[in-house]
Amino acid sequence: MNLVGSLFGSSIGRKIIMALTGLILIGFVVVHLVGNLQIFQDPDHLNGYAQFLHQLGPLLWVVRIGLIVSVVLHIWAATVLTLENKRARGAEYGFKHTIQATLASRAMRWTGVIVLAFVIYHLAHFTWGVVQTETFKETPPLNHYTMAKDYRVAGFTVVKAGADVANVYNMVVLGFQNKVVALFYIIAVGLLSIHLLHGFDSLFQTLGLRNVKWSALVRKAALALCWVYFLGNLAIPGAVLAGKLQPHSAKVAPAVQR
Repeated sequence: MNLVGSLFGSSIGRKIIMALTGLILIGFVVVHLVGNLQIFQDPDHLNGYAQFLHQLGPLLWVVRIGLIVSVVLHIWAATVLTLENKRARGAEYGFKHTIQATLASRAMRWTGVIVLAFVIYHLAHFTWGVVQTETFKETPPLNHYTMAKDYRVAGFTVVKAGADVANVYNMVVLGFQNKVVALFYIIAVGLLSIHLLHGFDSLFQTLGLRNVKWSALVRKAALALCWVYFLGNLAIPGAVLAGKLQPHSAKVAPAVQR
């Protein structure tokens, strides 16, 4: 059996697929959070960042397709492994062990389902623009922004001052002013953080990177990362609801108007 056949045709292969795709998705959500935290700077940063991603064109679609494939494979592997575990589970397992395993698997399944629903809504809100607020869609001073200064990546100018860009900063702020949306977001990233925590354990075990010596350290590191991830995501809707982040109403940034 070839490598591809071994990966897709065996339980250990499917676990490896699940671990590797999980690692890719973890990398994405961390980078995604770092990019989004630019909202705590002036609008040039988040709007320039969004415009930079938009300018990647075909490369951005390569990344998107890679993420979609990773999500599909991750869900497929999780589903098949869950069904295999159900078939293999029998009375020979101890009561306590069965209960613990069931609770862990249920947590992973339900958090995964809810997070998937959240991702679809998140894309509809911030990427496809299907559920943006009417105020944002119909008010040009709110949905457009003129860059006051260059946006740079690794020292290179990727979006020049004076460029007219979509006002993603306002899109996010106005979106989270809706308390229902903000609460859904907070709950979803909380569940995603729990999903990541359980996933880290499985990932390190599947890839053979966890042993008795490092197990406690790996768990603490995973717990710390998940808390940082959750609090970083919580900060954005939290700041909007607290009034610390307000829509930027000027079409031309203050630095340009002087």
